[in-house]
Order: sequence, then structure tokens, then C-alpha cells
Amino acid sequence: MKPFMSAYNSQCYALMRIVVGFLFLWHGVQKLFGLPIPMPPGAPAFITYVAGPIELIGGILVMVGLFTRWAAFVTSGQMAVAYWMAHGTKALLPIQNNGELAVIYCFVFLFIATQGGGIWSVDALRGGKRQMGK
Repeated sequence: MKPFMSAYNSQCYALMRIVVGFLFLWHGVQKLFGLPIPMPPGAPAFITYVAGPIELIGGILVMVGLFTRWAAFVTSGQMAVAYWMAHGTKALLPIQNNGELAVIYCFVFLFIATQGGGIWSVDALRGGKRQMGK
């Protein structure tokens, strides 16, 4: 028997990639431009000037599916670093140190890095070898 909704694997993956990229780019917008809410006072400058561009540019690239594997790999690494710098020093488990979002982003981006742009991506328009699973 065919698994439920398996006919929509490609579309659901594309929607996940687009939504995750869209949500992530707003972290960069917040750091760089203070929109829609400003950064908390006292945030270190490297958070703004290193993490901000990675989040903004990486989020846009993942969302539109351009250089998807590399963009997702870099953003996954950034989220791993962010977890251990901001959360992992407080307590080991994400439920204790409020690092769940960083962990989820890290592993979703790692998954996207392995799958590529898939359908509805600029990578797919540029050439089929960058599509999901290839």
C-alpha cells in the first residue's frame, strides 16, 4: 500500500524549504536592521555583523533554492555554533537552555543541504542535477 501523501513528497519538501528559509531570513533582518523588533540591548557586535548576514543571505538563498546545498550547509553550521555559544553553556539539554529553535534549524538545514533545492527552486531551473536527492 502506498504511504499516505507520498505522492506529495516533492511539494511538501519544497514548502518546508521555502518556509524555513523565509523564517530564518527574518533573524538576519532583525540583527542587521532592527526590524520588525530591535535586537536586545548589549548584543555582541559579532552577532550582528557575522550572524546577521549569514541568516539574511542564507535564508534568502534557501528560500528561493539558489546554491541551496551550500547555503543550507553554512546556515546549519552557524546554528550549531550559535547553540554551543548561547545555549549549550547554560545546560546540556535544549529543553533546559532554550536552544530548541537553534537545534531544529541546525538539523533542518543539514537535511536541506543533503537534499538540495528540489522543485520550485532556482537550482532546478538552472539544471536538474541540483534537485532533491540527486
